[in-house]
Formats: sequence, C-alpha cells, structure tokens
Amino acid sequence: MLTCVIRYHIDPTKKAQFEEYARNWGQAIPRCGADLIGYYAPHEGSSTLAYGIYNVASLADYEVYRARLAADPLGRKNYDFAQKEKFLLREDRTWLKLASAPHLAASTVR
Repeated sequence: MLTCVIRYHIDPTKKAQFEEYARNWGQAIPRCGADLIGYYAPHEGSSTLAYGIYNVASLADYEVYRARLAADPLGRKNYDFAQKEKFLLREDRTWLKLASAPHLAASTVR
C-alpha cells in the first residue's frame, strides 16, 4: 500500500473554494478507485497549507485511478473549478510507505 500526501498552498482568501474542491474529491476519488483518507483545510496556524491524503495499492493502480479520475464528470468539473477560481497556488505530491505496521501488535506486547 502506498499513501499519497498532497500538500497544497492555497490562497487564504479562498478557503471556501478549497473546501468545495475537497468535498467534490470526497465523492470522486473513492468512486475512481483510491482509498481517500481525507482532505484537510487550514484551521489554526498556517492559513495557506492544506492537505489531501489517499492510499493506492501500487503505482500501477495509481495510473489506472488517475485515468478514471480524468474521465470522471465530477473530476473534470473539479479540475476546471480549480483552474477558474485560482485558489491553488502550489501542489506537491509525496509518496509514502507505512513503516510502523503493525501498530496494535507492537503496542500490546509487554
């Protein structure tokens, strides 16, 4: 399993647009084949950092998912919305692999 963490730099005056964008991905991403952990908007601290986090089984599965997302009507609409509203100033993707598993088994051993 791989986890993609997208770090967004957003226009702080357009937080509401980012939240709409996030809600749209909340519908489209799971439908297109990724396991969405969630989208996170600024609350305290930085007013410009936001995150999107989801899991895929492999990079090959990610490519299939991206093709589905590009063809999805809500996915296309959301891409267009972001371009039109210009609330995303920068977007960085980091791919992570879980290194601490299994959590529960290690924490219950005494």
